[in-house]
Amino acid sequence: MTKICDIVDFCEEFAPFDTAASFDNVGLLVGSENTEITKALLALDITKEVIEEAKEKGAELIISHHPVIFTPLKSMSSNSLPYLLAKNSLSALCLHTNLDIAVNTGVNLCLAEALELTNITFYEGEFLVSGTLEKEMSAENFAKFAKEKLGAKAVTCTLKENMVKTVFMCSGAGGSEFMKAVELGADAFITGEAHHHNYLESIHENVPLIVAGHFETEDVVITPLKDKLQKEFKDVEFIKSEKLNSPLYFL
Repeated sequence: MTKICDIVDFCEEFAPFDTAASFDNVGLLVGSENTEITKALLALDITKEVIEEAKEKGAELIISHHPVIFTPLKSMSSNSLPYLLAKNSLSALCLHTNLDIAVNTGVNLCLAEALELTNITFYEGEFLVSGTLEKEMSAENFAKFAKEKLGAKAVTCTLKENMVKTVFMCSGAGGSEFMKAVELGADAFITGEAHHHNYLESIHENVPLIVAGHFETEDVVITPLKDKLQKEFKDVEFIKSEKLNSPLYFL
């Protein structure tokens, strides 16, 4: 029977834990590697609703992108997520920035594929991926295309009339990577979150910035990851969470 250590070792092959950013916290954060599992639930985040879903579906493990423990714990209330995981005998395996940059089933790769880009290129030491659109289009039309492909509720775009062929991206909160993308020759940059100064940089550099939502630019990895794990571990049922969606409402 498959144990959690088997899944951890497999994930280490395509998303090595030592490639995670120095600020990050990845790996098996709750539970024992020796636990035998029959079901695992995959979600972008571990929330109370996701924990309840895992409990209802009989899962022993939750695999998430965002770490359920990010900073050192100084206390643990009975309402905290790590406590609820342990209380319900649930383990938590978190694959964050190491999964972002993975060249095989990584988040940025899945984002590029969701946007139907070709000539996908990774940049060593950077949280950046680039790709080429089949046909050149305006930044406005590319933003609309991204909104449709990612199922985003809203997308913002600067310099909507600029023409776009080479797209750089960084999933999630990737606005800080904008200037690196400009230096590497981006026609446009897409991410999930950006700051006001990133929009000003976009105008100054004359490179469109498209922001499509943190959840939407990262959730693209969950189904491919589920399929990858299912192919490797036939005796474990891998399930994508039905509870978790973007928490934002646009009124």
